[in-house]
Amino acid sequence: MVHGWMDVGASFQFVVDALESTHLAGRHIIAPDWRGYGRTHHVSQTSGACQGADTDNYWIPDYMADLDFLIDAVSPTAPIDLLGHSLGGNVVMGYAGVRPERIRKLINLEGFGMPETRPSQAPSRYAQWMDQLKSHHRGELAMRPYADLQGVADRLRKTNPRLSADKAQWLAQHWSAPNAQGQYEILGDPAHKIVNAQLFRLEEQQALYERINMPLLAVEASDDSMHGWYKGRYTLEQYHARLKSVPDVRIEVIEDAGHMLHHDQPQKLASLIAAFL
Repeated sequence: MVHGWMDVGASFQFVVDALESTHLAGRHIIAPDWRGYGRTHHVSQTSGACQGADTDNYWIPDYMADLDFLIDAVSPTAPIDLLGHSLGGNVVMGYAGVRPERIRKLINLEGFGMPETRPSQAPSRYAQWMDQLKSHHRGELAMRPYADLQGVADRLRKTNPRLSADKAQWLAQHWSAPNAQGQYEILGDPAHKIVNAQLFRLEEQQALYERINMPLLAVEASDDSMHGWYKGRYTLEQYHARLKSVPDVRIEVIEDAGHMLHHDQPQKLASLIAAFL
């Protein structure tokens, strides 16, 4: 199970707990932190700026390669069942098109891909990328610290009003850590805020989707987050049209859930996963 942007692997714990009441109880589940998140190495935020940092921006190919190395380490011969949420969903969809023989079944939770771009956008995209790199090196992208774990929990609940207080408190312990001043910092490298230098190419994504030859379960929340993100530039209907390139896909919707559907409805999601696998 691989997590999304500004999240951590522990985010899946509620679903893992719910799976214990299904026939998948006891299944060996790995939920890593992506590079630059959680307990995986990332640039310290306590210094304010990133002088001497070994990473100053992130992109999808690195995540796919990290996943490839991880699968080599944990299952060098047998194919695995692979699940990704949001950013992680985008990564696993691309990876499945590159290494289809490594995956038995694939689950994508709200990994919609990106709006289609045009080559004419390249000059402004490169300029935006370079400007954001400069902002990062000046320490301007650093995320604000919180006085205590309750502040982190409150921030999580502000982002997701469906999140219960007890879940927010538990997640806050894994989503943040105290700095030298005793304040709690989010365990995500600020460089994740920097836009990718290269444009998203729909033709490349479609070529990858066409090679996804294992069964795919695409799970969506009843709340349409895409409308809020893209303001009509990229819609759920367009995402569904892209999914038609995948030979064997099943789409399911979880009611009373938002983008963090694994937090909102872990039991419903666990039931879908168990039935699919």
